[in-house]
Amino acid sequence: GSLITLSCLSHRVVCQVISSAVPADSVQNGTSDSSWITRLENNYGFYIGLGLAVFSSFLIGSSVILKKKGLLRLVEKGGTRAGDGGHGYLKDWLWWAGLLT
Repeated sequence: GSLITLSCLSHRVVCQVISSAVPADSVQNGTSDSSWITRLENNYGFYIGLGLAVFSSFLIGSSVILKKKGLLRLVEKGGTRAGDGGHGYLKDWLWWAGLLT
């Protein structure tokens, strides 16, 4: 077998490699690629990222719109605006839906 010398700070170790066996089905193009997640990322990573970006943009936009609708609904009812120290928006389910989105 082969001898390998490893040094780490104050220690020096000599290792002997007896054999190197690699299963044939776990090697593809010289790299180990047996995980289905790795194969999925290699094939569809760009599309997954693009889909997540579009979906998160939709959620953020929806959140802003729902909260704004809740605040406008409060003003229509004659409640004190949040900027003027009012806390009536905390009782509105539409504002909470926007916050949780």
